[in-house]
Amino acid sequence: MAQSITREAALRVALAARELGSLSARELVSALVERLDLPLTEAKLSTVTVADLQLLLQGDDVVEPDVPKEQLKQAVRLLWGEGITNSELPAVASYSEGEMPESIRVACASNREQLLDGHYGSCERFLIYQVSPSEVRLIGVRPTLEADHADDRNVARAALIGDCQIVYVQSIGGPATAKVVRAGVHPVKVSSRDNPGATAAATLAQLQQALRHPPPWLARIMGVEAGSLTRFAAHLASSDA
Repeated sequence: MAQSITREAALRVALAARELGSLSARELVSALVERLDLPLTEAKLSTVTVADLQLLLQGDDVVEPDVPKEQLKQAVRLLWGEGITNSELPAVASYSEGEMPESIRVACASNREQLLDGHYGSCERFLIYQVSPSEVRLIGVRPTLEADHADDRNVARAALIGDCQIVYVQSIGGPATAKVVRAGVHPVKVSSRDNPGATAAATLAQLQQALRHPPPWLARIMGVEAGSLTRFAAHLASSDA
């Protein structure tokens, strides 16, 4: 997609797609772009009617003709922005580079609110956090709709979070993992079976603890000496003396 879509418009499309069932956000945005042209804005989405949506989707064979009309009506209301509360789209705090010493940047794959409930290749957004031993701050919400229109979706998604050191996901495939790692981002899987309804905040609280005494993999990301090696290094220094 040559032009970006605002996070509010992206949220409306994603929620409408969810209302329609098996329809993906990518399929719905493609159909809307064909009808409304770029850029997709809240104003354009607010012009869509039930008849428009029905014709648009059936004409492209995206959904079956017998989709209940009430379901279509609710999808249109969501495209208009009705019933979307602020809790669904987290508030972002301001951040300036260097403001949080000893911090790293972390992406969390998410579909709803501040839940860590997304798969790398299909999540609706990445929540971007700056994390230090003393603070966790949400500094960005990045919709994935634009990335999904790139020739290589996995590369585009990796570029979307390329300024992060870690990305937390519920799952990620082998080829996608390779592209994420190539972008300089370390993927970490958080199993929904082990952490049902896991929030980004709870996961990042555990990361905060690790930042104080980082294991080797995290120390490499931070560019510091691993906490487990500190005692060994001190012993060597005393032996040399």
